[in-house]
Amino acid sequence: MPDDSPARATARETIALLTGAAGFTEHRPPSRPLPPDGPLGWAGYDAARERAGTRTGEEESVVYGTGVVGDRACVLLAFEFGFLGGSLGRLTGDRLAAAYELALTRRLPLLALVATGGSRMQEGMVALTQLQRVAAASTRLRAAGLPQIAVVRDPTTGGGWATVGAGADVVLALPGAQVGFAGSRVRPADADPHAYSAEGQFAAGQVDAVVPPGELARTLTHWLRALGPHGAIPAAPLPRALSAAPLPETGREAVAAARDPRRPRAEAYLADYFGARLPLHGDRCGGADPGLLCGFGLRADGLPVAYVAQCGTPTRPAGYRAAARTIRLADRLGVPVLTLVDTPGAANDAEAERAGAGAAIADAFAAVAEARVPVTTLVIGEGGSGGALALAAPDNTHVTADSYFSVIAPELAAAILKRPPSETGATADQLRLRPQDLLELGFARSIVS
Repeated sequence: MPDDSPARATARETIALLTGAAGFTEHRPPSRPLPPDGPLGWAGYDAARERAGTRTGEEESVVYGTGVVGDRACVLLAFEFGFLGGSLGRLTGDRLAAAYELALTRRLPLLALVATGGSRMQEGMVALTQLQRVAAASTRLRAAGLPQIAVVRDPTTGGGWATVGAGADVVLALPGAQVGFAGSRVRPADADPHAYSAEGQFAAGQVDAVVPPGELARTLTHWLRALGPHGAIPAAPLPRALSAAPLPETGREAVAAARDPRRPRAEAYLADYFGARLPLHGDRCGGADPGLLCGFGLRADGLPVAYVAQCGTPTRPAGYRAAARTIRLADRLGVPVLTLVDTPGAANDAEAERAGAGAAIADAFAAVAEARVPVTTLVIGEGGSGGALALAAPDNTHVTADSYFSVIAPELAAAILKRPPSETGATADQLRLRPQDLLELGFARSIVS
């Protein structure tokens, strides 16, 4: 599978790239014949299927079975685009449903290698309703706590993108792949082609990563290790403090220490905490917040931990939605969560309001409150009001010596109270926002050193 043409490899070549010497055991569902020229009696359909079979050596547009990627067993399904454009018909639906059922029965992750033009028009509504079968099968797998990973190849469009692809827990894309609900022949003539590419979908927060073919097997091995399924897993260990800052004597000093540009930020903490990091990108609603890092990671001892980390900037609605998505996925798969709090507060500009800031923050609060897995929080910098609290674990929040947490920034509190700027420091003291204050008030469980 050459790096310069990843999308045009066959289904079996793509499977072999991932399973290598470990091999792949193909499965087939019980056969059932189609009526002559299919359910619509579409003239020439049988001949087209025969030509597709001769050209590709396949009986249908999907191949599925069990295999090992890295050191992890999984169910793989791969679309063969050479067979009628990888389109979905009734027999394709049989294979897809059987693949999901195989994963459910054997309690294995499902890895989908997608390359499809959508539903098969020669089968009309019979083909289109296969999307409902896929959605139902995916829902059953999700309810069982089993992960679904999709790798979208070129092209991935139509109903195949809107179910098997975009419906997965993690969506990876190969470089240069055409990805979008609208295929090239049905989209507006003046449409920006970048919007329908793997790179464009990544920019819009619809794809988690664009992965070169040479890195795909290693990346998927890490993902399969991180997502499980797992047995009982303890709470995420607390990160160690990365600075030797002393405890501040005043509220003003606490705020200054947290705002110091030399202070360690989320990237440094995550790099110190994890041996491997697997980012989740975007909110699946067309947005991404570069100031909020989400994903799963593997520690040196192999322990998987999901992370949500603020980077010191105002958190945008897309960030809160991505955080909620990450926490709920971790909860469903039984993976503990670590949140790193560091924000002056939620973004409060007009664009943030139009993007649903209130609803997004509310959903982040709900995701933390609903979580059945342990959520551990470390405040590593600014704890700015509800925009920070939305990602803090009740009764399991810890703080560093160079952090603070406050109901409101001291400058804003002084302004609301109609105090002159000279009284900002005194206001900060009154707010009792220092790490030792937070410990005494019962908000923080410990000051991490």
